[in-house]
This record gives sequence, C-alpha cells and structure tokens, in this order.
Amino acid sequence: MCGIFGIVTKETRQLGPTLIEAGRRLSYRGYDSVGCATIDSQGIIDLRKDVGKIDDVANRLSFQEMSGKRGMLQLRWATFGEPSQVNSQPHLDSEGGMVGAHNGNVVNNVELRQQFIAEGMTVRSTNDGESCVHAVERYVKQGMDMVTAIRHADGDLQGDYAFVIGKAGEDRLYAFKKGSGLVAGLAEDATIISSDLPSVLPLTRKIIRIEDGEIVVFWANGLELRRVSDGSLVERQPEIIQESMEVAQKGGYAHFMEKEIHEEPKVAEELLHLLENSEDVEPMLERMRSARNLYFVGCGTSYNACMMGSVYLSRLAGRVAIPVLAPQFIAQFAPALGPEDVGVFVSQSGETKDVLNAVAVAKEKGAAIFSLVNVIGSTLTKVSEYHLPMGCGYEISVPATKTFTNQVITFLYLALRMGGHDTTILKELPELMEETLKTALPQVETIEKRLMPWDSLYCLGYGLSYPIALEGALKIKEITYAHCEGMLSTEFKHGPLAAVTDGYPVIFTVNPENIPLILSGINEISCRGGWAIAIGEDDPRLHANAHDVITVPHTTPEIVSLLTVLPLQLLSYRLSLVRGFNPDFPRNLSKTLTVD
Repeated sequence: MCGIFGIVTKETRQLGPTLIEAGRRLSYRGYDSVGCATIDSQGIIDLRKDVGKIDDVANRLSFQEMSGKRGMLQLRWATFGEPSQVNSQPHLDSEGGMVGAHNGNVVNNVELRQQFIAEGMTVRSTNDGESCVHAVERYVKQGMDMVTAIRHADGDLQGDYAFVIGKAGEDRLYAFKKGSGLVAGLAEDATIISSDLPSVLPLTRKIIRIEDGEIVVFWANGLELRRVSDGSLVERQPEIIQESMEVAQKGGYAHFMEKEIHEEPKVAEELLHLLENSEDVEPMLERMRSARNLYFVGCGTSYNACMMGSVYLSRLAGRVAIPVLAPQFIAQFAPALGPEDVGVFVSQSGETKDVLNAVAVAKEKGAAIFSLVNVIGSTLTKVSEYHLPMGCGYEISVPATKTFTNQVITFLYLALRMGGHDTTILKELPELMEETLKTALPQVETIEKRLMPWDSLYCLGYGLSYPIALEGALKIKEITYAHCEGMLSTEFKHGPLAAVTDGYPVIFTVNPENIPLILSGINEISCRGGWAIAIGEDDPRLHANAHDVITVPHTTPEIVSLLTVLPLQLLSYRLSLVRGFNPDFPRNLSKTLTVD
C-alpha cells in the first residue's frame, strides 16, 4: 500500500520541503523506498529516488533543494520488483520527457514490459509503476493528447491502481484512479492530488474525492475531471474536511485495527488479481505435487493460516501437507528432511526469526523453500526459490487481520488449482466479506458488554472451522487480555468442560457440514448453564440450540469458514474497547518478532 502525491503551483518555488512533508504524512501506509520529481518552467525534470526511509533518502539526495512549478512524490511498497534504486518511483518514459508514479498493482506488468521492449521503448526497471508511464507513452507517440493517451492506457493496464503523470512543456499534471485511493485538494496557490488525506490537509481542507474511472487534469488554479470511458466532463463540488489529522490517517475509523479489518475485502480482491497473473504459482504447484513431504510452516497467526491451508489442500487436492510451528519444525522434522521435501514458509514481515531459523535448517538439508510474504524484499523473499506476495500493504495495528485472511485465501487458491478446480468461485469472495462485515457488526455489539466481565472463555471449532477457532482465540487473547483458549470442539468434553459454570461463554465457529456435531457441543454447554455463541451460516438448528447466533452469508464450506473469522476479529476489537484497551498496541507484543 504505497502512496503518491502531486502538486502544481502558480509560481516556481522550492517544492522539496512540501514533498518531504507529504511523504512523512503518508509514511504510515508503509514503504521501502521513496522518490521525488519536479518539473521546472523550462520543462527540465529533476528525478531523485532510492531505497530507504524518507528522511534518510531526502538528506542523502538533497530533496530539500528541488524546485519547480510541478512536483510529485511516491512511497513504494514493493510488489513487482525488489526494493532497489532502479525500481523506486517515479519513473521516466523512454526519452525522459514524461515522469510518473503509481500506487497499487498492475498485474499484467510482466507481459506489458515485454511489449514495451519489443516496441523499442527504454524499460529500466521491473516495477509496474514504470509500466503506467510507458502505457501512456505508447499512445502519446501515436500523436494523442495526454487525456486520450491515458484513456487508451487504461485498456492496457490490468489491476487496481492510481497514478500521476506529467509531461515536459506543459503547465499541468494528470492523475487517474482505478481501485486505489485518490483525492484532490484545492489551495489558494496550488492544486494537489494524493493517495490519502493526511498529506493534503496541511495545505488545504477543500477536497474533491476522485472516483474509479476518472482522470484528473490539474493545474495551479483548478482542475477538471473526465471519464476514462468517453472523455466527458464530470461535475463535482468540493467538500470542506473537518477531520483531525489522526482521524484522517485512520480513514475515519477509530483505530487502525478497525480500518484494517474493513480493508480486508479490498486487499482480498487485489490478491486474487495478483495470484491470477503470478508466474510463480504454477512452478510452485508443480513442485508441491511431486514433493515427498510437504510442510506449511509459520508462527502465531501465520501458523493458524498454515493449518487452514492444510485442511484445504487435503479436501480439494487430495494432498497431505503438514502444518507445523516453526521452532517445532526444527525439533520434529529436521532430522528427516531431504531434497525431495518442500516447505512453504509463511510470515507477514518476512523477518520472523523463528521462521528464518526453520528456513536455514531446511535449506541445509536441501529442501525446496517457498514462501507467502507480505513484505517484498524481506529476508524470507530473498532466500525463497518462489514467493507469493500477500498484497496487504502496511498493517499498522499489531494484531494481524488482513494479512491472515490473505494468507488463507492464498492457500485456498493453491488448493483449488492443485485439485483442478475452477478458481472463479473466489471472485465472489470480496463481496461476501463486505456483506459479512456489514451484518456481523450489529450482532457482535449485542453481546460485547455481556462478554466484558469474563476473563476466561473458549473458542471451539471442528474440521474447516478449527483453525479459525484458534485464530479467533488468539485475537481475543492479544487485545482483550482475557484468556481465550482455541480448541477442537470434540475435545472440549475431555476435560475443559469442567470450566463451565453459570453463564460461562463458549464460542463455536460453525461449518455447515458439521452442524449436527456442533449441536452436540452446544448442548453440552447449555445443559450445564453455560452461554453458547455460534458463528456460521444462518441455520434454524443453530438458532434453536445456541443462545446467540452471528451469521455469515451462504456459500461453499471452504469460504464459509474463512468468513467466520471476520466476526471474531470484530468481536475481539469491540471487546478490547469495552474493556478499556487500545487494540492497536497490545502490551508485551511486537509486530515483527526477530528474537528466538
């Protein structure tokens, strides 16, 4: 989840300080590299960029001294192309007469680069932001004006993205939105576009929100909006923003965790685009099919995703994968590892020490190393033969939410592909996630205050829903500090049932295939005075037996189980608030664990 910023001013001035400050205010989105470009009144483009944090790169490359009437900044979160100076943005066209940067993912980037090279363009990087520039260049070279060229380029660029681009010899910049965020700001002496409000609000609170499929043409004293479909003008009045800077960073949500939960449908959609266009998926699957032993390795939330992946692979592809915690992988399986084995190592950060320790041992034994990682350019991506990006952008809140669901979606996609099933069923997933979040929240709010006093509870599941129960329990532990134990529902009667007293809460994650079995567990709780809460598809049997039911939409059993984690995330979030804790920064925990 990188960020772009563009500005056009009335007079030539030092734009460096403005660009640096904009970058600082966008840095909460996460990034690995930064770049600035300015265009002066003679049309000379000054481009400076490199890997690193904004203050370090700005000092090293003297961003402060950059001047002109037009300027742009980009913070890059790597997806296509490793973090490097050449892959940093902005990018130039072949002749250096245009400069542009993007936010998002152009999923046919590899195919486009091949086309551009064949057409004689100068392609300097492997980054998809450069493909946005060349896609416009392709049509400018045919004699089209910039708006028409952008309209045609949109037909070539697949994915979700927004970009800003400028051309020497003009007095304006252009921007386009397709999926990724984009807002415009109207100041007295400048016009601005940005991926997000925080970089705009210090300059103006007069805002126009750009919608998908719209081109912004902006100059120092105004802008116009045009539809990419037919080039027609769009009329939209600006609004005055009253939000504080902190609220703006959180997108209007009270906490980053809440914001990131509600980002899950969008990042799921972007992930599916990435997977469908990934060149790494098929070689990974081929090697996984022929593996002697296949291991899914992770820690914490990532381990729970590995467990889910193992169930998916067995059900959909008839292939056994062993889910294992990274430290236990070394103790339990290292002595038997060999070159015929494959490990899929899962880490949000790609820097988790326990996972990297397991990778080192597997590599020493000659096993194949694959990975699912959110941070491209991390250590795990560098030691992997193949890696699949999660495409979640930066996750600020310590509890993992969107990274978990995208890990699970990736495993589901791989299982469907390995089993020869149609993956188009996943296209409905983002919409189902949106519906779940919308309907689950009021249901969660009806029980949160009753749950508040309990410092001990259980979250139970079976089959497909067992890993979800583990993840739900982990979330509740992390941010409410109540002890919630995740457990296989059929194991509850083998001891833990003794904990049930009057009103004692037990949450059941329910897959429609296993409702008869779950009903038995629910009634074991109810007949002893406990409080049974069920999360699953709307089913009269659940309503008849459980005290409270939180529903998710009807779909396949594999997707239903994934959907049930969303109410659990919302429940843990809401419960942390009523207990008086900050869910973003739970005590004793860190986002990336780099110690043994």
